[in-house]
Amino acid sequence: MVVSVDTRPLVVHVLHRFDTGGLENGVVNLINGMTAYRHAVVALTEVTAFKERVTAPGTQFFGLGKQPGQGFWLYPRLYRLLRELRPTVVHTRNLGALEFAVPAWAARVPLRLHGEHGYDISDPDGKAAGPRRWRRLYAPFVHGFIALSKDLQRYLTERVGVAPKRVHQLYNGVDTAKFAPRDPGETPPADWPFKPGEHLVIGAVGRMHPIKDPLNLVEAFILLLQRAPELAGRVRLAMLGGGVQLEAARQRLAEAGLAELCWLPGDRSDVARLMRWFDIYALPSRAEGISNTVLEAMACARPIVATAVGGTPELLESGQEGLLVPPADAEALAEALESLLSRPERAAALGQAAHRRVQEQFSLGRMVAAYQAIYDGAPRR
Repeated sequence: MVVSVDTRPLVVHVLHRFDTGGLENGVVNLINGMTAYRHAVVALTEVTAFKERVTAPGTQFFGLGKQPGQGFWLYPRLYRLLRELRPTVVHTRNLGALEFAVPAWAARVPLRLHGEHGYDISDPDGKAAGPRRWRRLYAPFVHGFIALSKDLQRYLTERVGVAPKRVHQLYNGVDTAKFAPRDPGETPPADWPFKPGEHLVIGAVGRMHPIKDPLNLVEAFILLLQRAPELAGRVRLAMLGGGVQLEAARQRLAEAGLAELCWLPGDRSDVARLMRWFDIYALPSRAEGISNTVLEAMACARPIVATAVGGTPELLESGQEGLLVPPADAEALAEALESLLSRPERAAALGQAAHRRVQEQFSLGRMVAAYQAIYDGAPRR
């Protein structure tokens, strides 16, 4: 009996936790789309059922059970794992995983990369000195950085002090076959609570966490109906995602007497299907790297109302593919939402422009090819 051996080079992706999130979703898309390499995922804390979204055969998963704080005590364990796996590339992501470039260096991994997907929760604007010092400390252990936006690229080169030639800037890509405009005759999921053709749905997808500022959207929705009470018969709010602020959002809407107009079901596995039933996509975040959900909504031809933070202004131009507003400004968010709800022709035009831009600039194939070109530059053993 002949046993085939998979000789493709191996990429080990190291991240804090492998669970629902934009960063993790990007890793899933990369693994599923890049067949020239084998892949393994090392979660410093744990691997959850989110791994089932990975369809690439043979992908391995490892959870290291890291506790809060520095992870020096895990260095020997990761070193042994890397010596066993013998990867061609180790790709760490975000500050919480950067220190694990050290055992990758010790294990003599040929190419060590670090990706910056967004600012830290404790440093939403990238101005804190501590995170910059940690990045400078560990920078010598990686060959190159990958910044998901020009904003993050500037942060690395101008604030952290990484040489520009060591920083690659790559945007996320979106699966435009999965995230696409609604087909004629398509029906919503059975538990979709709103009536197509009768209700106008403001939708959002994301973790219910302060950095994503879901309560900003809640307050904007309340203000919207205070400004234009005649909209209460038609306008609805759908917020998909779980997290520490989910109950607070539900409670605030109930206090305002608007709970019956809103749907906050927690995490969903059918976001692509549900998103097509949004009439406007809203992103209320205080900070972002490159928002996967904005790209997904653009691919679904949804007009966008988003806060002008991080890399979001690089994805869409205000007035062209959507509207941008200041962060933490519920009044401005409500005003922008009202402007599109009152002008459906303009909203539709913005959605179509967003769809075209994703197809031209942010396809999944383009993203995978860009990453593979960097991986292909690794020295071969």
